[in-house]
Formats: sequence, C-alpha cells, structure tokens
Amino acid sequence: MTGQTVTVVVEDGKVVRLQPSNEEAEHWIAPGLIDVQVNGIGGFDLNDAQLTVDTVRQAAAVLHRGGVTRFCPTVVTGSKVRMLHCIRTIAQTCESDPIVRNSVIGIHVEGPFISAEDGPRGAHNLLYVRDPDWMEFLEWNEAAGGRICKVTLAPEKPGAIPFIKNLRQLGIIASIGHTAASEEQIQAAVSAGVTMSTHLGNGAHPYIKRHPNYIWAQLAEDRLWAGLIPDGFHLPMSTLKVMIRAKGRKAILTSDAVHLAGMPPGRYHTHINDDVVLEENGFLHLASTPDILAGSSTPLHVGIQNAANAGIASLGECITMASLHPAELFGLDREGVGTIQPGSPADFIVYDHHADGGWTILETVLGGESVYHL
Repeated sequence: MTGQTVTVVVEDGKVVRLQPSNEEAEHWIAPGLIDVQVNGIGGFDLNDAQLTVDTVRQAAAVLHRGGVTRFCPTVVTGSKVRMLHCIRTIAQTCESDPIVRNSVIGIHVEGPFISAEDGPRGAHNLLYVRDPDWMEFLEWNEAAGGRICKVTLAPEKPGAIPFIKNLRQLGIIASIGHTAASEEQIQAAVSAGVTMSTHLGNGAHPYIKRHPNYIWAQLAEDRLWAGLIPDGFHLPMSTLKVMIRAKGRKAILTSDAVHLAGMPPGRYHTHINDDVVLEENGFLHLASTPDILAGSSTPLHVGIQNAANAGIASLGECITMASLHPAELFGLDREGVGTIQPGSPADFIVYDHHADGGWTILETVLGGESVYHL
C-alpha cells in the first residue's frame, strides 16, 4: 500500500520493526491473506464424510501456497453425523498440528438452518435443510472444542432470531446467507445481532423482483459486513464493483472454494450435491441446473487478481479487503493481524507483481515461520 522499501525484522513470531532501506526492492510484501469461507481446495474436501486429520493438513498447505495465512474451514449443510464428524476432525487437527492451529481462525458452519426454496438454497442438499436448533449448535460447539466462530443461517427460519441472540452472547458471528427474507426480517436479524452477509448476491433466486429484495436490503445495511466472491462467476465484475463501493471498509473478498478448486475440468459426483460440472473456464455449477453454482473453483489469490485487473481497486486495496478487513470482522486487528507493523504477528506474503497484472506468491510466512516457499 505504501510502496516503501523496507526490511521487516521478526523475533519470536512478531514484527519488531520495519527498517527503511535504500536498496532496490526485489519483491513486494503484504499481510497474509485471510479467507473466511473455505469448503475445501486442491482435491481436499473439508466436508467429506470420511474427513481425516491429514486431509485438513493438506488443505491448509494448499492455502498457504496461495498466500492464505488464516482461514475459516467451512462445514456445510448435511446430516448431523457428517457435520459433527467434519467439525470434530477439524478441531482435532487444530489440537494436534500447531501450523493448522495458527492458520484456523475458527470453524464456519454454513447451514443447515437455511431456506429450503430452490435458488436461495443454492447447491445445499434439500434433504438436510432444517430449522435452527440451539441444542444441535451446542453439539457442534462441543465437538469443535469451542472453535466455532461463525454460523450462516436464514433469518426467516422459525427460531432464527433467538438463535442469533444466543450466538451474539457467545461472541460468535451470525451471518445471513441462503435466504429469501423480507427487508423486515433482515432488519430484525440485524437488531438481534447479525453482523455479516455470507457471499452477498448469491444463494439467491436466479430471478427476483428488482426492488425491494433481500440483496438490496443487505447491501444498504451499514452494520453488515459483506463477503464477496471475486471469481467472475458468482458476481459479474460490474456488480462486484458496486457492492465494494457500497460496503467500503466492510467489503471482504473471500473464495468460497470447494475441493474442486485447482482440479481439471469435467463432471464430478459429490456427496454434497450429486453431479456438478467444472467448465474449462472455471465455472462450477450443478449438472441439473446450470444457473445454480456449486461453490467456487477459484482460489482467493486468483480472485484478488481478477478484481484488480477489472480496475475495481488496486492490487494493494484488493489485498486489504482479503486481509485487514476480515481481521477487523473477527476483532483480530486488535492483535495487529492484517497489518505489517511493530507488534503485529509475522503473518505476511512475499510476491512478484507482473506487468500484465498477474502476481506470483513467492513465500508465505505464518507466525514468523515460512510455511511455503516457491
């Protein structure tokens, strides 16, 4: 963001000082990326019914290669048994692996308390959609060892408002997503404690009334942070630009990556939503309904490049929307996360910025330790 040439001095996992330098800079440096919604990546599925500790480790390693230092593993709508297994396995990995523990902000549970309507439900399996149940949440949080940090739900569901209030009391982020709520229901949810919109503009009917509708209502609500997917498919770049302009400091770029991110094009069978098609251009959709997306196949660092190349913001500004802004959402900025300054955790990336607008992650540093080096 500054263009200054500096040497970053790190001790005991913290940045202790930035030394101005007169030498010619070889590379660029920026805070590590933070991805608040990762369902899987690189063939490693965080929602697999047989999820293992090794799979979680491998997914974290792929994220590190893309410059992500911290992330929210996301467990989506499914059977109680499958969801509990995935939550428990992610927590076990955090307990046993210090690199994963330092990388995971907390577990994001997306669903199953979402709209059952076609469109708003997205690619979530209708069979497992259900109403908010606080006892089920307590089971999740016990399995997670208290590591659940965010829950996405539809505020129009029966029992959603008291559920949101309970989350707020525990300091857990309640986020609106996969909803067909009215403006009044959205306002009630915000008053109850909702602070975010999950992948705003998606998890929606393909065709809706132009206004009012649940997208405008969330976009206009200044108290809501907005997760935005810059893969070029979930949101046209013109829509992404307008949403970023409207949300300002509360715009967060996220990937919503699934395990097919980084995989070759083709037709795949998944246990989450049956057959999906990954097109050669990266568009991932349900085989039965091409206008319903099945998550994203685009890693966060590629999405950031997309937004920058579209002229929506500079590369540095796009990185800020995927580092400092999510840190602020979770209150991690109070510890210096999302910045490179004295006292902040030594979480940063070293990269080359190319003349064609592309960039290459050369090294990812987490807590002062190199977790990826090209």
